[in-house]
Amino acid sequence: MSDQSQPEHIPLRERLTGAALYAPIVLSRTLPYRWRIPMAGWLTSRVLAPLAGYNKRVRENLAYACPDLPSDETKRLSLEVTNNAGRNMMELYSPEFRDHVRRTPVEGPGLPLIEKARAEGRPILFVTGHFGSINATRVAMIEMGFPMGVFYRPMANRPFNTHYVKAMARISEPLFEQGRRGMLQMVKRLRSGGCVGILSDLNAHDGVPLEFFDKPALTSLATAEMALKYGTPLVPVWAIREANGLDFRIIVEDEIPASDAVTMTREFNARLETMILQHMGQWFWIHRRWKDGTGPLADRGARHLAVLEGSIED
Repeated sequence: MSDQSQPEHIPLRERLTGAALYAPIVLSRTLPYRWRIPMAGWLTSRVLAPLAGYNKRVRENLAYACPDLPSDETKRLSLEVTNNAGRNMMELYSPEFRDHVRRTPVEGPGLPLIEKARAEGRPILFVTGHFGSINATRVAMIEMGFPMGVFYRPMANRPFNTHYVKAMARISEPLFEQGRRGMLQMVKRLRSGGCVGILSDLNAHDGVPLEFFDKPALTSLATAEMALKYGTPLVPVWAIREANGLDFRIIVEDEIPASDAVTMTREFNARLETMILQHMGQWFWIHRRWKDGTGPLADRGARHLAVLEGSIED
């Protein structure tokens, strides 16, 4: 029988990679915040992203989803997207970030709804995507009295993930790691009347193919299913980066009307797409969003979708 008390073995190569990823973050903290964030964006877009192939991936995704975009616009957006990604990462690791964002006003038609839900002790399920800055959203909502527990996907590099989780926790807790345990913790929070934030724009192997930029993309129905099961309003929220690159505009939309999980998820996809079209460089086009939109996983998801919509029997 193995000794469960033994520390996890992490190979030296993985430790060195984690240290190499974290070192620039530590060094950059010597710069003032107003210089540190733009520098991180520039370094990511001009050096790190090209080395990792991310700029190329952005251009490929844009060519697939928006084939009419001129090539020079696609190239410009690839730099803007990776610049925003670099700023996001550095903001997460900057102690000054929360103080910088906490006075940002929150606007939008969904404000009366969430304030009413809070007064009634009802849970709220905030839904968003890898757009603008999810961390700015977390800070702003906390300042309004909506402490948002967040469901997250851990980083592949374990030493770097340790730093990442600590940085996430400095903004707000609880954090729910992707997996069965995290899902149970999140459900418990909803049942107790708490707030939870979920990013619902990743390729989901257990999802169904729904249209996103007129292309099939495997999409999880879990967020809408939870909203229906636990009677929570499903409220899209966005943090849009302002032109100066440091400030944000926080918007709380009207809730997605309760109907069925497929209809509600389609509505979220449509709202996210609308927001992206207004701010093309602020969505994380680095993700392989359409990776399994066709193929065996999509075929399985399409059958499940057909059952849900009643066009075939299970």
